[in-house]
Amino acid sequence: MNGHSVTEKSVKQVLIMKQKNYVAYLRQSTVKQEISGLGVEAQREIIRNYLKDRKTIAEYIETESGRKSDRPKLTEALELCRKTNSVLIVAKLDRLSRNVAFTSKLLESDVEIVFCDFPEANKLVLHIISSIAEYEAGLISQRTKQSLKAKKVRGYRLGKSENLLNKLDQAVKNSNRTNHQKALDNPNNKRAIALLKNLVKEDRSLSEMARILNSEGFVTSKGCQFRASQVSILLKRYNLKED
Repeated sequence: MNGHSVTEKSVKQVLIMKQKNYVAYLRQSTVKQEISGLGVEAQREIIRNYLKDRKTIAEYIETESGRKSDRPKLTEALELCRKTNSVLIVAKLDRLSRNVAFTSKLLESDVEIVFCDFPEANKLVLHIISSIAEYEAGLISQRTKQSLKAKKVRGYRLGKSENLLNKLDQAVKNSNRTNHQKALDNPNNKRAIALLKNLVKEDRSLSEMARILNSEGFVTSKGCQFRASQVSILLKRYNLKED
């Protein structure tokens, strides 16, 4: 009789879990992580494995530091949870926040939150874990500052982000200039340019130039036949005027 009651209770718990709606919240700290997508994909996989055959009704992705409390996407996720009576699901506790006060406030809110890495943990345990996460974040920040300070002492030049962007722009310009010169030095391209110069002098139309280039066996960089629009681009690229 008791065994039968336990079985019924377990079945009911499973049914309740299946009936719940879930809203996923994923957080990445930097734009670099946003571009790579690796951080988000890993979190998504953790949530997917936890839910198994169940699916989330919505997913919110935030790009923000774990120590900051200004989270527009989290606010939206919590609002949807309230409207749909859903559970907020997060892959890992530190993805929600690395700030104890912020985490504590969320845990005391009217929205149920599930962390895939600590699904059975009660609020007390989550508070303790959150405190450890905040402490670790502080250590990382301190070590980073000490490392940068030591590098500066050794003579390293620590550039600002805008300086790095300027260097990137310059590198792109240098690369484009090199590629342009290689194109000019290419024997096949030299023949095509010489032909185009003559065609320009003969006052040929763009369509005629394209037809002649194709008949002479020239192809585009993608191996296709030339069209009038592509001939126009070539004339501008190699400073061949259309008289």
